[in-house]
Amino acid sequence: MSKRIVIVANGSPPTIGDVNRWCGPGDRLIAADGGAKSALSLGFVPDVVVGDMDSLDAGTRDQLVQQGCHLVLHPADKDETDLELALILAANEDVSEIVILGALGGRLDQLLSNILLLTLPELADVSVKLADGEQEAFIVRGGAERSVEGQVGDTLSLIPLIGDARGVYTQGLRWALSGDTLLAGAARGVSNVIASLPVHVRLEKGVLLVVHRLGGT
Repeated sequence: MSKRIVIVANGSPPTIGDVNRWCGPGDRLIAADGGAKSALSLGFVPDVVVGDMDSLDAGTRDQLVQQGCHLVLHPADKDETDLELALILAANEDVSEIVILGALGGRLDQLLSNILLLTLPELADVSVKLADGEQEAFIVRGGAERSVEGQVGDTLSLIPLIGDARGVYTQGLRWALSGDTLLAGAARGVSNVIASLPVHVRLEKGVLLVVHRLGGT
């Protein structure tokens, strides 16, 4: 069983610092199609590349295979994005944590889709986060509680996804919530601040996106 799988998506490429921070010894590295080029450019060879391979030329695919990478090829005419396929593949490996790099930037439709992929039912029992430099994002599902590893002064935004987020409780934030409802489409939960440690976010009903930015705004 892999404790952590790091997925490199085909958005704005991660930095060497991002990969070094999140991908340690024993972790598996999966690339979603063109994310393999980002990994290779940083000196990392993915264990697996999944997708329709439309972003990888034949030479790059040959290079990956020669270096021991396993290619999981899907047809171009498919319902899922390459990142979605990578997430489902990772979830099926009985993993406890998934970190997604390179999922931000670029096309707005892809960006929104990548964020919403966090709500996939296949990921319900896995700790999943999007990470990009000084910011990271994860979701809290109804009936669950998540802790935030941060420092006093960091920015924490709470954004409802897929309808209202009801029964929001927080600990450690400057503007505390105690059973409050955050309405979908309203910006009330944006730019809260960590005031003390530890930090916890609990939700009774709905889905809440938590965006954590190190060092404040």
